[in-house]
Amino acid sequence: MSTRIALLQMTAGIDPAANAAALVAAVERAAGEGAAMLFTPEMSGLLDKDRARATPHIVAEAANPVLAAVREAAAGQGIWVALGSLAVAREDGRWANRSFVIAPDGTIAARYDKIHMFDVQLASGEAWRESAAYAPGESVVAVDDTPVGRLGLTVCYDIRFPALFEALGRHSCDAIAIPAAFTVPTGRAHWHLLQRARAVEASAYVISAAQVGEHADGRRTYGHSLVVDPWGEVVLDMGGEAAGLGFAQIDPRRIFDVRAQLPSLANRRALLT
Repeated sequence: MSTRIALLQMTAGIDPAANAAALVAAVERAAGEGAAMLFTPEMSGLLDKDRARATPHIVAEAANPVLAAVREAAAGQGIWVALGSLAVAREDGRWANRSFVIAPDGTIAARYDKIHMFDVQLASGEAWRESAAYAPGESVVAVDDTPVGRLGLTVCYDIRFPALFEALGRHSCDAIAIPAAFTVPTGRAHWHLLQRARAVEASAYVISAAQVGEHADGRRTYGHSLVVDPWGEVVLDMGGEAAGLGFAQIDPRRIFDVRAQLPSLANRRALLT
């Protein structure tokens, strides 16, 4: 039996309270329209490239007001939430770009710290050095018994590193979340291509809630929140213009059928080096 999910495409800003309100509204609407699980983008709680201005808002997980608001909303509505990521302070003084899976009772079912840091100099002139403030994660994370089955967790730039998805494939994930805040140049060039490739490689659904549009800190993100099925077919594309809530169906029979036709996971062999 298929499962209805919701994706929030948002234009997060520099005010965590405003972002939290948007997230809570999305939780309430997703539940009200019959979704079993809501997926949100990378940096749902704060998107601010001015690190000096952002620093007062980046606190430990236990003190994060956006996380607390979403957990309370999830419990109030009885819905799962894949909170794409938040910036949280670590005990060592560095930050983590951390995803959360929140159960319908408001408890945290899983955490994942983004492994691959976005350190690039684009031809457009944009330069990003995530590793200057953020510490990379070290663990592959998959969580069982969600409404979409076994869910693998990644964040944005992780999509460019097949070894992570190879590892999630070995975990037999039914779906993989790739919350993102993709730049426009890289999005135009590679977003759809990479999403479809990762779905095919893992024989799994890819669910990618994304940031979109012009943000308060001056950046522009690509949008096009996607759901891609295990055959690589796009089930949902929310476009690159506006924030909003989209819905899709996740069908476990589709996963079974694709894996029966093309058993690439079963046929995989370890490579000699």
